[in-house]
Amino acid sequence: MPNEDEQADSSPASEDERLVRLATICEAFPEVEREYMGVHARFVVRKKTFAYFLNDHHGDGIVALCVKVVPGENSELIASDPERFYRPAYLGANGWVGLRLDVGEIDWDEVAAFAANSHRLLAPKRLAAQLDPDI
Repeated sequence: MPNEDEQADSSPASEDERLVRLATICEAFPEVEREYMGVHARFVVRKKTFAYFLNDHHGDGIVALCVKVVPGENSELIASDPERFYRPAYLGANGWVGLRLDVGEIDWDEVAAFAANSHRLLAPKRLAAQLDPDI
């Protein structure tokens, strides 16, 4: 998980295009706030983080969306496609999975679905119910 030492203001002109697109997706969900963390970002709903954009986190060379998934799903995803999914440092043991955004063509509908599902898992139930069920 990114630490506070890595935080810094980031100007939109220098932002990674994948982060810009992810932010557009996540910020459309109810009551989402984005926290800038240098080249990383955290997306929060009512003080609970539901997604991270990580770019070369601790020098791992990976650009990814990290999200919370239902118990066991992270292991299933990683086993099914280890080129695209991985267990992120610090978060993986707590039911999170990383979806790589630096290999192959990005399926933005898939990215939106993972982010939305993570939002549903972590947002209060009434707030999660406001999210479009087709995402």
